[in-house]
Amino acid sequence: MKPNNTFIKHKLNAYTLTEILVVLVIIGIIILIALPNLLPLITKAKALEAKGQLGFIHTLEKNYFYENSRYTTDLTELGFIQEKLTTEGKDGRANYRIEITSATTTTFTAKATAVVDFNGNEKFNVWEINQDKTLHEVTPD
Repeated sequence: MKPNNTFIKHKLNAYTLTEILVVLVIIGIIILIALPNLLPLITKAKALEAKGQLGFIHTLEKNYFYENSRYTTDLTELGFIQEKLTTEGKDGRANYRIEITSATTTTFTAKATAVVDFNGNEKFNVWEINQDKTLHEVTPD
């Protein structure tokens, strides 16, 4: 029986393993160059979550104040439900833990503390808001 030599003579046009590895190395170098420039943008984007949640807390506190003539430190009284944090499991979506640090009959302060170190510098982002809707960053990340 004569072996079929048609497969040996027919060469496929394809990339070699070396060419693919060179492309992957180049992509890796580009990512390493671009990543430090993107980290501040990622941190700013994540901070929008804190600002939005604190703005919502401010609205809930104002509504509570109009009904009860005082502010509260209890999030459940306000009707605020904290999303599951990203550190609490794979289905967690929230990057900030929301809490009301102080409340009196005329003032309140709410705080959003990051549970993830966005840029790896071991500092966790913290934002605060008060009854006047003054929003400020306590600890920048």
